[in-house]
Amino acid sequence: MVTWQQRVNEDFDMCFGCGRNNPIGLKLNFDWHGKTARAEFTPTKFYQGWSGVVHGGIVTTILDEAMGWTARFEGVSCVTGKIQVRLRRPALIDEPLIITSSMVNKTEKLIETRANISLKDGTLVAEGGATQFIVGNKEEPKGNARKRD
Repeated sequence: MVTWQQRVNEDFDMCFGCGRNNPIGLKLNFDWHGKTARAEFTPTKFYQGWSGVVHGGIVTTILDEAMGWTARFEGVSCVTGKIQVRLRRPALIDEPLIITSSMVNKTEKLIETRANISLKDGTLVAEGGATQFIVGNKEEPKGNARKRD
């Protein structure tokens, strides 16, 4: 029987956050810039809550995905144990967003990360922090990420 820990390193093309083959997914694409994961994303009407506004759950998902990629770029596979999100202003449909994330602390069993979503002019849309359980060392990503040193 395959455990959920073993599944973490399997191909994740159907991941809602970054999977290229998920027809309803966000298809986020993170790059690694030394110590910061970064992606750009322009939400469409398929991710709205109120008319013209991105659903808060989607904003939270974007932050969670960013922090998960930070852990992978730092060399570990994790699952989120706790996430805290603060929404600073509504994210609007068709408004380009910049997502960044970095590691705050790492122990033998946990990794702590922080992430922000901003507009291109730097206006903060949302911020979050997560504590993730380390479930193993990662294999090279089979998704869509690129590491840039």
